[in-house]
Amino acid sequence: MTKHIFVTGGVVSSLGKGLNSASIGMLLESRGLKVRLQKFDPYINVDPGTMSPYEHGEVYVTDDGAETDLDLGHYERFTNTATNRYCNFTTGSIYHAVIMKERKGEYLGKTVQVIPHITSEIIECIQRLDGPDADVVISEIGGIVGDIENQPFLEAIRQFGQKFGRENVLYIHLTLIPFLSAAAEIKTKPTQHSVGMLRQAGIQPDILICRTEKHISEEVKEKLSLFCNVDKNAIIEEKDVKPYLYEIPLILVEQGLDKLIIQKLRLKTNGDSIGKWLSMLEILKNPSESTEIAIVGKYIGHQSAYESIYESLIHGGIGNNAKVVGRRVESEDIEKKGVKPCLCGAKGILVPGGFGGRGVEGKIEAIRYARENKIPFFGICLGMQCAAIEFARNVCNLKGANSTEFDINTRHPVISLLEEQRKISSKGGTMRLGAQPCILQADTKAFKAYGRQAVSERHRHRYEFNNEYKEMFLSKGMIFSGHSPNEQLVEIMELKDHPWFVCVQFHPEFKSKPTSPHPLFKEFIKASLTC
Repeated sequence: MTKHIFVTGGVVSSLGKGLNSASIGMLLESRGLKVRLQKFDPYINVDPGTMSPYEHGEVYVTDDGAETDLDLGHYERFTNTATNRYCNFTTGSIYHAVIMKERKGEYLGKTVQVIPHITSEIIECIQRLDGPDADVVISEIGGIVGDIENQPFLEAIRQFGQKFGRENVLYIHLTLIPFLSAAAEIKTKPTQHSVGMLRQAGIQPDILICRTEKHISEEVKEKLSLFCNVDKNAIIEEKDVKPYLYEIPLILVEQGLDKLIIQKLRLKTNGDSIGKWLSMLEILKNPSESTEIAIVGKYIGHQSAYESIYESLIHGGIGNNAKVVGRRVESEDIEKKGVKPCLCGAKGILVPGGFGGRGVEGKIEAIRYARENKIPFFGICLGMQCAAIEFARNVCNLKGANSTEFDINTRHPVISLLEEQRKISSKGGTMRLGAQPCILQADTKAFKAYGRQAVSERHRHRYEFNNEYKEMFLSKGMIFSGHSPNEQLVEIMELKDHPWFVCVQFHPEFKSKPTSPHPLFKEFIKASLTC
């Protein structure tokens, strides 16, 4: 049967369960194993789609249109796995499924309870990734041990181990080993308490991954082994990685984690090759040149709001044997301080997605600065829409041009609500979502980047370019280089007389990997290096 690894966390959140899960997946894939990954989030929202980036960070979109946790981005960047709607479940989605079953009469005569009904639903969700295309399923449990929201998930994975046999299930616990500078000591007590709570839930961890600033001595490992009932050789030291998170798999290899997992789960492996990953890291650490890219966003204050954008810029640098330095610029700062103080010296400007009118005028000014000064520009989703507004106002002389998202009564709605969205009132999961086909026009920068005519990219939007303004834009030098197959929706537009000015309605950052940079990011960075 498919083997299962459950990754839990303790002491504090944001320790990197997602990155460790992704790294473990990458290492097992390098041994010839087929891996699938999923994330369970304890919040009651059905999905993160309606949450603010300040609340949750980036919303990652899969090909099948699921709005998911940003950790799924790590899964896809580190491994060859393709995530889908069965790779992210929340407390809300679990309870919703159980309540729908109850309403349909599937529990007639029964009192519906957390145990066994909620836990059984969680187990069903875990098993949805089983099958011949998965030797190992890695399931990350969000939050930390001790959170009241986590209890049903911990009980479910405890039952899972009992039901399917401990020889088929492995529990990995990620924890923090703090260093108290005043006492100059490493402290194990928080981890002891965390593991103690996990054991009270009926789960004995097989492996401890210990996040730490300082080296963990053999004496400390012996102490952890004694009080946590974990073999000493199964205590993995993971020192903080700066600045490249792609080094995490190498740290785990050096500690022998991959061999330990293979041994404990009795996995049959084929080969051991991380050569491509090492080559990528070599470029990352020793680039031949560098460039600075300004990211003009409205959620810059949240580290994870543009996670995939930041990583894709790094990937574009790798594809050009170059280091990318990101300058994070709040679009509202441009409105307050002016565009030159914020963007002067940047070799490229990127405006990412977002919702709502706050900071939009700052984005528009940044785009005008890039257009007029011939600075390579990349607009994504809202970035494309802002570019259309800027072009309409300052090149086509359409005063007051705007998006109906920001001004419902604008005289020139160059961006307007998608026709399919006009009768939709609910917010959750109702945007144009997931993979959509795009046909490229020959002899364009987009076509040159992709090297083919038909592509597929992931979307997350409600508003679109208004075709009533198409002819005017064309007459002023705008090229519409990508359309939906029926040519009704503009997917890509670019400027004719500019070194590199490309805007897309989709989210290319969701399909970029460090070992396979997205072609648009690769070409954008290439342009910035020659600017």
